[in-house]
Amino acid sequence: MLPEEDLKIIIKELGREPTLVEQGCFLNMWSEHCSYRSSAPLLKTFTTTGENVLIGPGDDAAIIKFEDGYVLAIGMESHNHPSYVDPYNGAATGVGGIVRDIISMGARPIALMDPLYFGPLDTPKNLFLFEQIIKGIAGYGNCIGVPVVNGETFFDRRYSGNPLVNVVAVGLCKEEEVITARSQKAGNKLVLAGSSTGKDGLGGASFASRDLSESAEADDRPSVQVGDPYTEKLVMEMTLEAMEKGYVKSCKDLGAAGLGGASSELVAKGGLGARIIADAVPQREPNMNAYEILLAESQERMLFEVTPEDVDAVLALVQKYDLNGAVIGYLTEEPTYTVEFRGEIVADIPIGFLTGGAPTCEKPSEAPTRREEGKKPEAPEDLKAAFIKVLSSHNIASKEWIYRQYDHEVQLRTVVKPGEDSGVLRITDTKGIVLTCGCQPRVTLLDPYTGGKTAIIENAMNLAVKGAEGLAIVNCLNFGNPDRPETYWQFKNSVLGLGDEARRFSIPVVGGNVSLYNESDEFKTAIPPTPSIGMIGKVDLETPLPSSFFVKAGDSIILVGETTPEMGGSEYYTCMESENVGNVPAVPENAPDVIKAIVETVKSGKLSSAHDLSLGGIGAGLAKMCRDLGGKVDLSEAAGETQADEFLFSETPARALLATPEPEAVKEMLKGVPHAVIGKVGGDNLEIKGKNFEVSLSLEEIAEAYGSLTRFMMG
Repeated sequence: MLPEEDLKIIIKELGREPTLVEQGCFLNMWSEHCSYRSSAPLLKTFTTTGENVLIGPGDDAAIIKFEDGYVLAIGMESHNHPSYVDPYNGAATGVGGIVRDIISMGARPIALMDPLYFGPLDTPKNLFLFEQIIKGIAGYGNCIGVPVVNGETFFDRRYSGNPLVNVVAVGLCKEEEVITARSQKAGNKLVLAGSSTGKDGLGGASFASRDLSESAEADDRPSVQVGDPYTEKLVMEMTLEAMEKGYVKSCKDLGAAGLGGASSELVAKGGLGARIIADAVPQREPNMNAYEILLAESQERMLFEVTPEDVDAVLALVQKYDLNGAVIGYLTEEPTYTVEFRGEIVADIPIGFLTGGAPTCEKPSEAPTRREEGKKPEAPEDLKAAFIKVLSSHNIASKEWIYRQYDHEVQLRTVVKPGEDSGVLRITDTKGIVLTCGCQPRVTLLDPYTGGKTAIIENAMNLAVKGAEGLAIVNCLNFGNPDRPETYWQFKNSVLGLGDEARRFSIPVVGGNVSLYNESDEFKTAIPPTPSIGMIGKVDLETPLPSSFFVKAGDSIILVGETTPEMGGSEYYTCMESENVGNVPAVPENAPDVIKAIVETVKSGKLSSAHDLSLGGIGAGLAKMCRDLGGKVDLSEAAGETQADEFLFSETPARALLATPEPEAVKEMLKGVPHAVIGKVGGDNLEIKGKNFEVSLSLEEIAEAYGSLTRFMMG
């Protein structure tokens, strides 16, 4: 049902009661998911332009200049609510939808990333959701031949009723091959191609704009789309061939609000109108009505604008790939959106009113009262046991069980495989891209503004340790109900933090998605604020890239960046059952200088290893680097009198560990930023000492702890 206030606005504009089909169009197109009603004012604060940005927010995906005439298409989407109701299909169609966004721009998809957020795996329901979501992503991505090269998996009890499935996709094409979703000329035909239209996903956009109820699995299953990756692969190849032959003047994939959403947005962008013949749509089920035909979100469908003389050639191409296709309407000079069904007009709406008439506003916001759920933990009596507990946390442990299910080498571009700080793909003989994603939800829960800034820093550092600076950012802003002042305050301040830090690094925010109403009646809780981002950078492949692991005995280990004892939001505090206490680490003022210095040292080729420090701090960072070789580390000078656990497990941003056979040369390059030589690589143990502590772990003990998630899932 349309909200009463919206209905009043619509009746006033139309001068009459809207038809049932018109109500469905407005219900979906004016939903938070499609119209960004409470987020549009905040999103306008992002800097979205830059010297490399050809197309920013507003199209199906952004287009970024690379080099040698190549451009990158990049987009990010969520499929959160569907993935709770039907985890396999929800996750699979999340991949399918963002991949079609890339294809619709004229680019071939070359990479996926998947930031995922789950409840802890100690309940059968959470374990089922986790397994099925991973299988859905793997099943779809593997079948269409697009590698998953990086990701994040984070566990917290507040995601139990509402897991988050965010997906980043990147594509590649030549600049002259780019197609947009901006309609071109009245009289051109609209061709719907791909799968037939069923009733699956009906009302998906409006479904994504409300809380999940206790009965969500049963009641909302019809709102979840069902994907077919084999059809998606055919749609991909058919679409790219049609574009290569010059048949496609504009294009939009069918996602939220189905044909109604795609067709109205495409024509509106060009300042035109459209007449849609609903009867002409290839249908999967008998006796479908206009509402169902227009708003179902059946997957694997694309909408093309085609000149009348090219229609037969396009339909022949559709037939060649054994797909469905039909002319389902045409563009008009008059800017109205008209739908005909069985000879009657069932919708007749001013196009600008439908696609841009939803009222937008900032909502009331209020900082929540800080809840002290625990108390600061005492210094551990057994530091080694605490160390192993942190390293065994599923948030820090190896995600090998996940990424081994993904085909990460298909297309033969993958230079750095999953399991390191970032993925690396080859684009030309000498240049590649570096990809990273994620955020820190617990930091954002305690301090949303700092959490937003920290997300930028952590991803920028993941690029830096591979020698890359950021080219572009996409985001997926996952929050609870924006009508709650405390939630909207979290949302607003996270966005401001993201934007301010992105500007400090001169990285444009070129697109993304907002997912609100991530709350569960069943668990009586909202998710932690989760401003997940994807970031890409350019890297020179002529210089050997450092490993995320120790690879050369005798290398000097260098700690870069300053460590502070603020522990709020840390994995260590969570492991010690001291959540929601303490201050989060501030983002250092010199973070851009630190990251730039690390990029330059990597480019010098003098590093064997480089690893970002984030969850679990220096302790977890050193342990994760000890895959094949150990190390001896002396933190006496660096840690000083700081309590052992506070130094080892602090998550202060903008820090990294480097390993090099040429420490003096590297120290010279790091002049001007805090750094210290803290040890040497070698041996079968990780030995760490400070002024007031010592701890030693064998490589076997590290492997045992770090393999906890994989062992749990294989067990």
